[in-house]
Amino acid sequence: MALDYRKCAEQIVSLIGGRENVAQAAHCATRLRLVIKDNSKIDKAALENVDGVKGMFESNGQLQLIIGTGTVNKVYDEFLAVTGMTAATKDDVKAAAAAKQPAWKRALKSVGDVFVPILPAIVASGLMMGVVEALGKAIPSFASTDWYAFLDMVANTAFAFLPVIVAISAARVFGGNVYLAAVIGLMMVHTGLLNGWNVGSTDAINSFFGVTDGNIPTWNLFGDLKIGDYVLGSISRHGYQGHVIPVMIAIWLMSKVEKWLHEHVNEMIDLFVVPITTVFVTAIFTFVVIGPIFATLENFVLKGAQWLVQFPPGAMIMGAIYPATVVMGLHHMYNVIEAGMLSSVGLNTWMPIASAANFAQFGACLAVGIKCKQAKLKTVAVPSSMSAALGITEPAIFGVNFRFMKPFICGMAGGAAGALFGSIAKIGATAYGVTGIPGYLTIDNPAIYTILLIISGGVAFALTMFFWEENVAPAAETAGTTDAAQTETADASTDDAAEVTSKIVISCLAGKIGQPVKGEIISYKDIPDETFASGVLGEGVGIQPAEGIVYAPMDGEISSVADSKHAIGITGPEDMELLIHVGVDTVEMKGDGFTTFVEEGDKVVKGQKIMEFDIEKIKAAGKPDTVVVLLTNSDDYENLELS
Repeated sequence: MALDYRKCAEQIVSLIGGRENVAQAAHCATRLRLVIKDNSKIDKAALENVDGVKGMFESNGQLQLIIGTGTVNKVYDEFLAVTGMTAATKDDVKAAAAAKQPAWKRALKSVGDVFVPILPAIVASGLMMGVVEALGKAIPSFASTDWYAFLDMVANTAFAFLPVIVAISAARVFGGNVYLAAVIGLMMVHTGLLNGWNVGSTDAINSFFGVTDGNIPTWNLFGDLKIGDYVLGSISRHGYQGHVIPVMIAIWLMSKVEKWLHEHVNEMIDLFVVPITTVFVTAIFTFVVIGPIFATLENFVLKGAQWLVQFPPGAMIMGAIYPATVVMGLHHMYNVIEAGMLSSVGLNTWMPIASAANFAQFGACLAVGIKCKQAKLKTVAVPSSMSAALGITEPAIFGVNFRFMKPFICGMAGGAAGALFGSIAKIGATAYGVTGIPGYLTIDNPAIYTILLIISGGVAFALTMFFWEENVAPAAETAGTTDAAQTETADASTDDAAEVTSKIVISCLAGKIGQPVKGEIISYKDIPDETFASGVLGEGVGIQPAEGIVYAPMDGEISSVADSKHAIGITGPEDMELLIHVGVDTVEMKGDGFTTFVEEGDKVVKGQKIMEFDIEKIKAAGKPDTVVVLLTNSDDYENLELS
């Protein structure tokens, strides 16, 4: 019996609290996506029993109702008619859902969005830096060779210019001009400024500026004009190497200024006025406001750390909060503590604290890499954890732990436990600058140090395995129309097409559905995705493709084509609704490697070529290449047999 789309929509509206409880509504290939104002008004139990709703879940602030390809668009149309709402895109819904999130969640998401694209660069650099530093400590003669100097330069480039990389990525997230952002990032590491890593070094300050008092000179833009003790417009002449939060704040501001100027400046002079004004305003704010704030934070952190590490509970606190100072870019100040310890007592007891904190982030990140099911996350988490084990934690923190927060907190707990043990055991190092595994080269008691690493890494690993749960993104994704795809018939011969469609996928339909892709058929229950394998989207099969061509498996009409070109819906005889979804999580590829030859509403015949896809690109992206073929309204057919 055909679904009553109007009735389905009316029931959904009544069970979610009415029109007034809906902020945004859109749909994708299989799901109605809703942003609800007050979730307490939803009758979830009744909603799951609505005829036409095959399942429901909440994800990223959205209520998603699984309805099925070819059907969801009709229910959505009726939903709009019932509520009087206007159509929204999936991006509108995502934006509305994000706006409902608490401020701290939005901030964490922004950090993740900025760092995910640049992970390959910092993971590679982090691993290489750890290896090069370890070799230099293990083989002192190697540290004086040209090879060491060259490898050190290659390894630390991404970190030396990290503000530039972060600035470019942040501009993409916040909607600013990436080239203006790059200029701001370059300003923050300009060679005319003292390298941020040397802020705490009296010798470096004196050498760089030609002074003798160890104080960093300032530029006072407005002379000696003061507000209290603060000199208005005073700029400390040091860079921001290693800082992350300051540059993100700067680029967020830059994006806001640029957008405002574009809206208010006449188009005739926009090209001249907007860039120079944007850069000038952002530069002033960055160095006059952000600079003093973070300089003050650095002083507080430094003095607090010096006081706390004198007794075990203080060491435990520093072991816990050390990763937070890495996030803020304040951790390089600790070199002052280490240098002071070595010069006064000859033993660096700060190193075990930092090492415990870093190795705990390794343990948490490794747990994520082992526990997660997503191939993409695993390929990031495992190498990032190796980098952390070598003392370079930025890839693990920004790429994995801080993004998901629970692993980060578990790492803080592990760091606290390890630091407490290290302080009680009174171990220390004879140098500074290395932690984690390379720390064995400078530590005074390797056996006790091994226990410290086991405690910190082990506690973080165990807690992460217990408390962190992976939030696997749903497999089927957005649907829409392609901009320029045109219908064409298969360039294969009639015999080739017949060969492709010769295997009967759903035998009870008397051969009306054929095999759309050459390859080995597997049960839908073996598809490497919980949503597809559960059958909630309908029963069908998976195909391990032998070639990257999709043919229409039946005569029918194209009901949907995903914006990212990885999924096509077809309606056919006897009201069959078929979804062909190439790969798992391939929506994240954003169309790269996919070409479609049909648009929504096109009529197709069995054997007609409708899509091409690049199997190697899918594998390179870390995605399963299984082609999912589902009859999304399989519940409408009795005695369904799959072969």
